[in-house]
Amino acid sequence: QVQLVESGGGLVQAGGSLRLSCAASGRTFSRYAMGWFRQAPGKEREFVAAISGGGGRYYADSAKGRFAISRDNAKNTVNLQMNSLKPEDTAVYYCAAGNFIDTTLAGYDYWGQGTQVTVSS
Repeated sequence: QVQLVESGGGLVQAGGSLRLSCAASGRTFSRYAMGWFRQAPGKEREFVAAISGGGGRYYADSAKGRFAISRDNAKNTVNLQMNSLKPEDTAVYYCAAGNFIDTTLAGYDYWGQGTQVTVSS
C-alpha cells in the first residue's frame, strides 16, 4: 500500500509559478513510477507528467517547456514545478503511483486526494 498526500496548490496570477509536492508512504517508493494528473471542472482527468523510478521523464504537450517533474527517493517525494502558468492550468492536481510510467489513469494504482491550483487572468 502506498499513501500519497499532495501539497503546494493555491491561487496564482497568470505567468506565475507554483511547486506542487507529493509525499508518499512506504519503503518501496523508488520502485514506483510517479505521475501527476489534473482535472478541471466539467472535464476528464488528464495526464500532466510522469517520472520513472530511475528518473526518466515524460510530459503532456501542454506541460512541455513549462513544467518540470522531479523526485527524491530518499525523502519519498515527487514534485511538480509549474512555471508560466495559464488560466487553463486551473484544476485539481493529483499525484499517482504505478508500476510503470504511463500516461493513462489505468496505469496507476494509488492516488492522492488532490490539491487545487487556480490561475487568475
